[in-house]
Amino acid sequence: MVDESIAPDPDLYSTQHSCYPDDWQSETTSIGSSIYRGLMQNGRRYQTLSNKEYLIPSDDQMFETYEAGHLVGLVLDSHRENPLFRSPIGHKPKHILDIGTGKGNWAIDVADMFPEATVRGVDLFPPPVTWMPPNCVLEVDDILNEWTWREPFDLIHMRIMIGSFDPTEWERVYKTCYDHLRPGGWIEQIEASPFILCDDQSLPLDNVLRSWGPNVSGCGERAGRHLDAIDTMKESIRKAGFVEIHEQPYKWPIGPWARDQKYKEAGTVNYQHWLSGMEGWSMWLLTKFGTPEPWTKDDVHVYVAKLRAELKNPHFHIYQRARRVWARKPMPNEVPGKTVEKEIKVEDD
Repeated sequence: MVDESIAPDPDLYSTQHSCYPDDWQSETTSIGSSIYRGLMQNGRRYQTLSNKEYLIPSDDQMFETYEAGHLVGLVLDSHRENPLFRSPIGHKPKHILDIGTGKGNWAIDVADMFPEATVRGVDLFPPPVTWMPPNCVLEVDDILNEWTWREPFDLIHMRIMIGSFDPTEWERVYKTCYDHLRPGGWIEQIEASPFILCDDQSLPLDNVLRSWGPNVSGCGERAGRHLDAIDTMKESIRKAGFVEIHEQPYKWPIGPWARDQKYKEAGTVNYQHWLSGMEGWSMWLLTKFGTPEPWTKDDVHVYVAKLRAELKNPHFHIYQRARRVWARKPMPNEVPGKTVEKEIKVEDD
């Protein structure tokens, strides 16, 4: 379900459509060898650790996409002293976990921030990292299996886990996070929507970009892995028993069309995020669950080429929704059901 309740932000909209930088479209532990080689399908490499197929590749191009997505978040929260997370864990956390760490950017940055803490990043495929802080541990594991970490965490973080699990698996993930946080510890998750939106009709109704969200979301539903975590995570976190639930909605511009410099920079990075990511985001879904029948690899390449061509139009004021939710595990003496919710509007931040 698409939530278009976020009002248009005047800082996003530029009155000078011709002032674009000339180069904004430029392309900017010991493990088993079989895990590292992965599984090649349709020219992309996928993880082999989990016994189920994963819809996102684990290859160099996708790791570049992860890095761009990390930078989008940093730019949009660059006005904050801590742009990495909102959970109030204090200045001396001991144990932090990053689920779905990807290239490990978030875990490495947080380990630099808290040199006395142990920061773990876990994913199904080994990240291509040659150096990390001594207090950062990147591990290859499936979080749906039994967790072997013994120390309770002060913070468990997830980002862009869209399509990773079916509803039953999501329930298990939140329950396991709850069980492995210390009382008073925090869970935090940030997700983005696959729907490309436009508030001012600068994107024609028949433009191919408008087909992207419905196409991949329909595939996700048929695969049993709904792509709506952005709209379901808050309620799922509540059901798992967390309290003091906070929410921060965002608009992530796609392209440098915004008036405000921060949004312009974020949009430029997010444009690269989409350029490098679209093929990987869609290849497994469309070749397995496309309609009216599964697409071929060539079909996907042609479709992605059309999407990329339209993304280059600087007059389209397009964006995607994103949302951050953070919540606390209650203390033992807290009354069940006494939650505090706080929805923070973008313009108030």
